[in-house]
Order: sequence, then C-alpha cells, then structure tokens
Amino acid sequence: MLLDGINHIALISKDVAKLGEFYRTVFDAEIGPTRGHGPGETMTNIKIGPSTELNVFVIEGNTETDRQTPMWGRGRLDHFGLSATSPEAFETIRARLVEAGAGDGTVNDFGPVLSMFFRDPDGLEGEVLIPKG
Repeated sequence: MLLDGINHIALISKDVAKLGEFYRTVFDAEIGPTRGHGPGETMTNIKIGPSTELNVFVIEGNTETDRQTPMWGRGRLDHFGLSATSPEAFETIRARLVEAGAGDGTVNDFGPVLSMFFRDPDGLEGEVLIPKG
C-alpha cells in the first residue's frame, strides 16, 4: 500500500466551539486556532490522532449539518471510523461517549473488530473500532 492512513477529514459544523469541546473531552483531541477561510467562512483544525485532523468549517448560511439521517441518506460521507489505540482506550472512550450522551455504549462484534457508534454535537455519526485480541 502507498498510504499510511488519513491526514484529515473536512466537515462543516454549526458550532465549532461545542464540537471542539466534545472531541477534546471524549478523545483528548487538541483544538487549534480558528482562522478565516474566505468570506463568511472559518476553519479550525482538531487534531484527533498523531497524524489525523478534522478540518472543521463554519460557513454562514450553510445547512448541510441538518441533513444527518437516515443512514445512507447523508451524502457522500455517511460516517467515519476512528481507531482506538488500545482496548483500555476503547473502554475509556466508550464511557466518555455515554457520559456525553453521544452514544449508548453498545459494542458491536463485527468479526475481526469491536465497534461502537456515536453522534457528535452536529449529528455526524462516527464509529470507534478496536481489533479483537
């Protein structure tokens, strides 16, 4: 393979401060500065892994964040999967997602991996995965 992972995922948010706080609280993410990115538009980088970021855009008048259901009716990016660094990290994230009201704690067994789904403050669905040991 010629790639070693995902550098960033670009997404639109209604409230980057609320979104950033969610990712910081649940995933220990690092929130970068917010800067202008064109008329009526800002961008904030949220570092969610050693080499992976969310590039979060707030765009005046954009309503795409309202279109989050049903599954497979959310546009080209339906959801994204994040890899936990360890089984202990998976359990920590699971507890934090439940505490944040972003997930119900259900763990799915998808054969080679365990998975749990969550929704961030903008309604975007995410999944956290860990290989089965």
